[in-house]
Amino acid sequence: MKGKKILAFLLVCLMITVVTMGFSPITSKAESGLPTHLLTGYWQNFNNGAKCLRISDVPVAYDIIAVAFADATSTPGAVDFTLDSGLSSALGGYTKSQFISDIAAAKARGQKVIISVGGQNGTVRVADSNAATNFANSVYSLMTEYGFDGVDIDLENGVDPTYMASALHSLSSKAGADLIITMAPETLYMQSPQSTYFQLALNIKDILTIVNTQYYNSGSMLGYDGKIYSQGNEDFLTALATIQLENGLRPDQVGLGLPASPSGAGGGYVSPSVVNAAIDCLYNGSNAGSFKPPQTYPTIRGAMTWSINWDASNGYNFANTVKPHLNSLGGGGQQQTVVTPTFRPAGGTYNSAQSVTISCATSGAVIRYTTDGSTPNSNSPVYSGPINVSSNTTIKAYATAPGMYDSAIASAIYTINIEGNYPAWAPNTAYKAGEIVSYSGKNYKCIQAHTSLIGWEPSNVPALWQAQ
Repeated sequence: MKGKKILAFLLVCLMITVVTMGFSPITSKAESGLPTHLLTGYWQNFNNGAKCLRISDVPVAYDIIAVAFADATSTPGAVDFTLDSGLSSALGGYTKSQFISDIAAAKARGQKVIISVGGQNGTVRVADSNAATNFANSVYSLMTEYGFDGVDIDLENGVDPTYMASALHSLSSKAGADLIITMAPETLYMQSPQSTYFQLALNIKDILTIVNTQYYNSGSMLGYDGKIYSQGNEDFLTALATIQLENGLRPDQVGLGLPASPSGAGGGYVSPSVVNAAIDCLYNGSNAGSFKPPQTYPTIRGAMTWSINWDASNGYNFANTVKPHLNSLGGGGQQQTVVTPTFRPAGGTYNSAQSVTISCATSGAVIRYTTDGSTPNSNSPVYSGPINVSSNTTIKAYATAPGMYDSAIASAIYTINIEGNYPAWAPNTAYKAGEIVSYSGKNYKCIQAHTSLIGWEPSNVPALWQAQ
């Protein structure tokens, strides 16, 4: 992703025409667990001198963790993923099962983990319908195998906006509305709506989460106002981001991509405080440099950094500076409060219908649940009272605390098995030790052989019956 050639100014001038165009609005897709303003970071699946990390080491400040990178296969368009042996060794033997477990734990904390495709050396090409099908199928397979929440498109050798859009729409149909799709194009590819990457973003606007353009390793570029801006300052960020904001993408689909430290890129590093100033400029017009955007964008999505590993090597200066500022803008933000739902009665095997209640110790928490085995999301019903269970059922639920976005901060899976109803207790009946009967909605086991009489109902004679 990093260490690209600086593009010659004359080439930029020849290739770029910034045109203000009108696009019909597209309603935002449903996304579970993402705040209004979010922080994305890349997790390096290789050892290049930055601090090596397990997924479980990634701070909760990172809302989206992009695992870099998936690998191309011999099948056109298809990708696969394997933990890097050098990274695994550096971490003392990081295994695939540990990696998958760490992804699940990160998701339980409310973070999203996606697989990134491409990078500086990525050779994935989706240039026909067959490759598009292979891409969608292989990414969905990785999502199923590892628990990824979506995909990041970081193909630095170019994209076909038609067939990649087809692939991503196909993936969306498989994965559902909560699929996360991010992009990390280089600056050149987002200078004009006519460029292929920009076209791709517009072609998938209905399912696109965010475009985090790489505002580094860029040299000089034209801004929205037609002026030339050099990388490494606030004006470069705001003048270039405005091109996207004014040419078809919604503000909630635009993020600023920056290196976490000078070691993370060949050029274009800015202090995290400059990132905050650029976000302020776009958010409400404050802290602006010489470039003034034509309007404000209160739902500007946030920032991305290459990489979490370089940020760790730099004391997490990027995350510790940018994420609190994003949270201060409102609209939700990841917190470390854990709110876990609990069930009554306890899960297990019962012999009659049960009334299951779900509760949460956190005052005002919202609980969402499913009873069909699917994972609950922001569209699942809100729990409002007991659930009557009369057959084998798995209930999945999660709770969210007040002020937090609707996300699975902590989830619980509960299974209740109903084996069947036992015969009702009756007087003047000979019962053997071990027999089970039902009485007044409860089950009782006979602990002493006897012939029942009126007045010896199971609830009245604990010497004869034991409640189950």
